[in-house]
Amino acid sequence: MLIVQKYGGTSVGSIERIQNVAAKVQARVADGHQMVVVLSAMAGVTDSLIDLAQQINPEPAAREMDVLLATGEQQSIALFCMAAETIGLPAQSLLGFQAAILTDNMFGKARITDVETARIKELLDEGKVVVVAGFQGLDWDSGDVTTLGRGGSDTTAVALAAALGADVCEIFTDVEGVFTTDPNVEPSARKLAAISYEEMLEMASLGAKVLDIRSVEFAAKFGVKIHVRSTFTDREGTMVVPEDQITERLIISGVAYNKNEARLTITDVPDTPGIASQIFSPISQAGIVVDVIIQNTSAEGKTDMTFTVPKTDYEAARRILKDIADQIGAAEVLGDTEIAKVSVIGIGMRNHAGVASKMFAALASENINIKTINTSEIKISCVIDEKYTELAVRVLHKTFGLGEDQPPVAEDVT
Repeated sequence: MLIVQKYGGTSVGSIERIQNVAAKVQARVADGHQMVVVLSAMAGVTDSLIDLAQQINPEPAAREMDVLLATGEQQSIALFCMAAETIGLPAQSLLGFQAAILTDNMFGKARITDVETARIKELLDEGKVVVVAGFQGLDWDSGDVTTLGRGGSDTTAVALAAALGADVCEIFTDVEGVFTTDPNVEPSARKLAAISYEEMLEMASLGAKVLDIRSVEFAAKFGVKIHVRSTFTDREGTMVVPEDQITERLIISGVAYNKNEARLTITDVPDTPGIASQIFSPISQAGIVVDVIIQNTSAEGKTDMTFTVPKTDYEAARRILKDIADQIGAAEVLGDTEIAKVSVIGIGMRNHAGVASKMFAALASENINIKTINTSEIKISCVIDEKYTELAVRVLHKTFGLGEDQPPVAEDVT
């Protein structure tokens, strides 16, 4: 088997842990597997590099930040190969550009456009473990180093697994798998044996931090099986697979939350054709992702438009929106950063009515006011006051029977 493994920052957070990872990889090689290992920077290193940069310049150039941040993974892969050498494990490290992980030129949040596998395959044929720096790539047109943003090592691993036709991509982290919700918020959360790409994609986009959303997109597009598991135990984790491979299809698989949300409203917008494009095109060009969009009913040729953005992009989006308001003759721009989004997700929702009313009643029972609602075929999201986030997660988790001490509500697929 060809296996791609990814180890996160906590997993390689010390010399002892790097040595432990080398031993785990050696055991898989001893079982006859070919191994590609993707590593993140050691825990805390990326944050320390960001701090160093901001001590020099509070707003450093994005290109130079990528050059700086890419050094974190360079440390990890070199140290791993040194550890591998001490135990007789043949391994060779490759930086993102050496592994030919090609990206666009959006510094800080680059997207992978292609992976050239010739060098990796050559090293595998020589019997070596190939150790690749996660989180980074190369803009082929300019020759610049790029980084993929937070969680980018997951994306690196899945992209490599897809390009190489790996049998499985194992994502090792500090949790044992995908849970019905954050166990730090609800201790009774259950580990799921399997979850579909669609559900995992919704969970990742809605705040679950187990997998980066782009890694799930790659997996779904190319059919890569992902095994999410813990570095610190040998227990099975959670398989992320196509929907038709899910044997226990729950109506609701999980409750997700996201506190990295902010809301913007532009008032008295002229209700004319093309006005939405005038508002959102500049925001999109700035690389800001817009989520929930609500437009009020027009009155006297004017309307209000409300949407959410990541809290980290709030100030940038607000500045852009103020300029747009002046250009189109809108009244004012209002903002709210004290919000959060809670969501219920499940493929069984497609065939079952009443999930929304049950969710709304549960929130109402705790006097939690819903500000906006957004739905898809397999998820319902509510924007609420941030201070009620944990309470909302707990009550929804209990309402839909997701706790270890509750029998899960499964869809009848007979």
